[in-house]
Amino acid sequence: MEPEDINQWFPIEQQEKYISRLTEQISITSRQAKYYLRLWAYLWVKQQRKLGKNVKRPLIDLSLPDGFVSCTLEEAAALFYCDQEQDRGSDRSAGMMLNKLRDRGLIEKKFDGNSLCIQILYQLKPPPSPQPVDVDAFSHNDAVFVAEFLSNLYSWLNSDTAAVKLKIVNVLRRWVKKYPKAMRVLRRCDNAKPVGFYLLYPTAEASEKNFFLSPNKTLHLGSNSEIDPLQIAIPPDPDCCAVFVRSWTIDTPYKTKDNVCRLLKDTQETLKQMQADFPNLCDLYVMILHPVYSYESLALALGFERIGSDQISPSYWMYKPVNQFLDLDMEQALSQLDF
Repeated sequence: MEPEDINQWFPIEQQEKYISRLTEQISITSRQAKYYLRLWAYLWVKQQRKLGKNVKRPLIDLSLPDGFVSCTLEEAAALFYCDQEQDRGSDRSAGMMLNKLRDRGLIEKKFDGNSLCIQILYQLKPPPSPQPVDVDAFSHNDAVFVAEFLSNLYSWLNSDTAAVKLKIVNVLRRWVKKYPKAMRVLRRCDNAKPVGFYLLYPTAEASEKNFFLSPNKTLHLGSNSEIDPLQIAIPPDPDCCAVFVRSWTIDTPYKTKDNVCRLLKDTQETLKQMQADFPNLCDLYVMILHPVYSYESLALALGFERIGSDQISPSYWMYKPVNQFLDLDMEQALSQLDF
């Protein structure tokens, strides 16, 4: 394992789950939490492999490394700044970050005469048990909560988290005015807070060409552009043939097999209702934002197939006919996935 590969071993979705827990338990910034958790995962894998043990990826749970593990400043810098294409941090800045983590009691470090060695000290407390949830219509009041967990999907694309969240809030509130039927949330029963969300976007005929271009040309929520490259179809529109799954995500720790299945079944019901508004609806598209950051394994389990090829972008399109998606037995389709 190279430190630059940390996001493949320890996926962003898992990192975000642990970051949320860590920042709730101790006084630490999200950035410091991210670097600490990457360091933790890397040192554990490094130690296990040095002991000759086979480590499977992706990592689902973190265990504390036993004692000190060697880690150079160069390794730490690669870990911390691997997803920064520009203004990548130096070995010196990585050393300063290690000092901050030490000052907060998260790590201990020493020099053994040959190299820098680090010990992970802080063990996370168990997460709270998820509350019962149900599927419901999206409302204007849900936009801020949805933006909180939806913005995590675009962290690799845009580092200005505040700007991304504000844009998502505004865009969701505009979209719900145009076609509210296709916007749904997974809502906690105790406080009505949304913890999951999906948006089925009926796409106007003039915008269908985008599904055969680079996905980068269609990114909107996480981009800086104010112009939406996809025009929404308004019922009744007999020329609308395509639906874009513009968003489909569940926040942790609610991403369980039962909740995924519940939201997918609701997605099927929403698509059936959309067929009444768009009688020629036949094509269903999803965009894999980034193999490390997205629902690639879920899309494959549901039978979506990759279309197009773009060697430059990590994003790509996947496709499945609408009627085939509606015919899926969701319990059976999800049976092979590990939740």
